[in-house]
Amino acid sequence: MAGTNFYEKVYEVVRQVPYRRVTSYGAIAEFLGSRSSARVVGYAMGHAGSAMPPVPAHRVLNAAGMLSGKQAFASPTLMQELLESEGIQIENDQVKDFRKLFWDPRNM
Repeated sequence: MAGTNFYEKVYEVVRQVPYRRVTSYGAIAEFLGSRSSARVVGYAMGHAGSAMPPVPAHRVLNAAGMLSGKQAFASPTLMQELLESEGIQIENDQVKDFRKLFWDPRNM
């Protein structure tokens, strides 16, 4: 990951999030050695739509498992629809069984 900007580093990590799993902005920031940069990870996810190869930004949530980034998607329901298409259950904008489905980038 040397020589790439922070957003590209974030995208590289997010591309590793397995199908039917989710992670958090903070976990990614901590993995990249910038624990206080969770908000910047969120900004990166907001710009991920044009990244190539594609970035599964719908798998990145806040620390409580909330779909806090849904406003960055083409429609207000698209993030939830993408997660549900992977078999992930959502209730009140929150992933059910968040801790069970949580993927920690430190384990990749």
